[in-house]
Amino acid sequence: MTSIITGDIIHSQKASPTIWLNKLKSELNALGRNPETWEIYRGDSFQVEITDPSLALLTSIKIKAAIKCIKHIDVRLAIGIGDKTYQATNITESNGSAFVNSGDIFESLVKKKQNLAISTPSVEFNKEMNLLFRLALIAMDNWTINSAEMIHLTLSNPGYSQKELGKMLGIKQNAVSNRLKRAYYDEISELIKRYQNKIKEIT
Repeated sequence: MTSIITGDIIHSQKASPTIWLNKLKSELNALGRNPETWEIYRGDSFQVEITDPSLALLTSIKIKAAIKCIKHIDVRLAIGIGDKTYQATNITESNGSAFVNSGDIFESLVKKKQNLAISTPSVEFNKEMNLLFRLALIAMDNWTINSAEMIHLTLSNPGYSQKELGKMLGIKQNAVSNRLKRAYYDEISELIKRYQNKIKEIT
């Protein structure tokens, strides 16, 4: 089993392509090599493979936080879990149920104007997680730049104390705490843990 994230940048025309493209490439480069692991296509769309499905949601939230650091920009993300039956040189030309699931759920996101969903072989898992995702998006879609920056920094540096995170941003510990609260970090962390526990039951 593997996981495929299909995404596109929302309102990409509202910011310089150089800004969001560099931010997106930085995130994707940390996940593997282009074009075997990730690829950007049609200007503002992309696809990336996360071989460990338990990391797919964490990765998606990190990508969203990185992009939300840019004013007026957001990202739509569809996670597909399944197999990979064909490995091509370019990830966008590979195939398998993970790719099909990701593509199908992505198309539904566009129609629903929703920014995160998942499709796996388990109907019950999909039902529970997609409900939780919709609830989490109430917070994530409304992150300020400061909130998104704080979430991204925290998820990228697990184990760091709030004081250490504050030093990285040049702010005090209490400011870090306040930003995390406004971003609903504790609730998002619980969602990630719930996802990771449940995904083990179906993969």
